[in-house]
Amino acid sequence: MGLFSFLKDVGAAVGIGSKDEAPDAEALTAEAEKHGLNMAGISISVDGDKVSVTGGDGVSQEEKEKIVLALGNVTGVAAVEESITTTDDASSSEFYTVKKGDTLWAISASTLGNGSKYQNIFEANRPMLSHPDKIYPGQVLRIPSA
Repeated sequence: MGLFSFLKDVGAAVGIGSKDEAPDAEALTAEAEKHGLNMAGISISVDGDKVSVTGGDGVSQEEKEKIVLALGNVTGVAAVEESITTTDDASSSEFYTVKKGDTLWAISASTLGNGSKYQNIFEANRPMLSHPDKIYPGQVLRIPSA
């Protein structure tokens, strides 16, 4: 179980949520499914700007992390608390919040020790990222294990 913080005034505009309150559970589920994430057995509840996610029969560690990011990188969401059961014992990825002026190359150089490994970060965040140059300040990314 974990609690992940996000900048609630940045991210995808989903449903009828505001910067003060997250969209409803149905809109958040649709956002995750839009990215092709397995939401079977996943329950979402929303309390103001905090989203709670539970369940997860058949979900891998990677998919769990992508669900957290897909829900957290939504305008109005300040925190995602997850209690998702995974099917594997893979180690958790590091999360990184994009700062103004960041590029995947620079993030890769500082987190993975080599800028040319930026493609690893891009792939770890697909399908939420559509292009390596389309990141924005405040966005939270998965950084795969080196």
